[in-house]
Amino acid sequence: MTRSSAERDEPIGRRVARWRARRRMTQQMLADRLGKSKSWVDKVERGVRRLDRYPVVREIAEVLRVDPAVLLDPCQPSPVVAKGLDGVDGVRGALAHYHQRPARAVAADEVRRYVAHAWLTYEHAHYAQLLRALPALLDAAHPTPALLVCAYRITAGVLVKLDEPDLAWLAADRAVAASGDPVGVGAAAINVAQALRALGRDRLARIAAVAAAGTAADVRVRGTLLLQAAMAAAGCGDHRRAGDLLGHADALADRRVGGDDPHHTAFGPTVVLHARFLVALRLGDTDLALRHHRTAVRRDDWSRLPAEQRAAHLVDVARAHLDSGDFTGGGRALADAHVIAPGEIRCRPAARTLVAEIVNRGPAAAGVARLADLIGLSRA
Repeated sequence: MTRSSAERDEPIGRRVARWRARRRMTQQMLADRLGKSKSWVDKVERGVRRLDRYPVVREIAEVLRVDPAVLLDPCQPSPVVAKGLDGVDGVRGALAHYHQRPARAVAADEVRRYVAHAWLTYEHAHYAQLLRALPALLDAAHPTPALLVCAYRITAGVLVKLDEPDLAWLAADRAVAASGDPVGVGAAAINVAQALRALGRDRLARIAAVAAAGTAADVRVRGTLLLQAAMAAAGCGDHRRAGDLLGHADALADRRVGGDDPHHTAFGPTVVLHARFLVALRLGDTDLALRHHRTAVRRDDWSRLPAEQRAAHLVDVARAHLDSGDFTGGGRALADAHVIAPGEIRCRPAARTLVAEIVNRGPAAAGVARLADLIGLSRA
């Protein structure tokens, strides 16, 4: 028997166990991150309990930080590896030497312009371009704490998008350490909570977000932290606490006045609806989630949200449609997301996995088939 055929015949539970060991997780650690019991994980790995539902396989894959295809068929090449994103290694190197002096002195005004451009690049989902720019930005921003906080926050945000939660958490923690005031700490804590949620540490994410919200002076920052806490509570299966936190965020959104958004939260009623969508989806109520989505996109301020945020929401909507068996609706949401912010589909492993799932189930709608070709996914 060849190595490939041996791998193909390996039970999926054995593959889960192998990747769990590679990630240095115990069965209890994997169970905690999945919200399951240790006995459930043990039965999966021994083949006593079958993994025959794709959403469950995908959830396990997300915790193990692998493509679901690796668990389903390890002999197939991964369909979600985005080309041209090798800049992650450059960012990793920049984070490794954060303590060194800048390679060259850059005027504060120039760094401020660099940071502003980096925010715009992120908000338009130009992730490959941003990755190339981040090492130099982190280096140049080092002497100016407020700008360094922004640089670390942008770095954490893009790393979460690209499924690098460990590095994202490191960058977010650096942002907190570089902050010199409560507002800066609160803004950086948003990224800490995002990274912890991406790592499957929902309880820690909730605790961190609630603690930071208690001292955050900026209304938008406080509201965004409450939304992060609500989504983390949903990840823990805590319906009541998630609802309470969403209610507090709603009240802040109703009080919010116009003006600048210096911390790039986009907080407001529509973003609260996005969070309600994600909470309902995480708690298993897909119909309620999609009702929140339909309400959100009808709001006047939907089109004023950053392209990245709208496209990311549509990727989550696609996941909701697929979980309910509506592959047409899922494909339409992904195509719409690609129109708004192509990088959100072309670069994010989560989005590429959804495209692959639709295409691999059989003949796809023309829009989805074209999208698969554009992002380099082979069709089954």
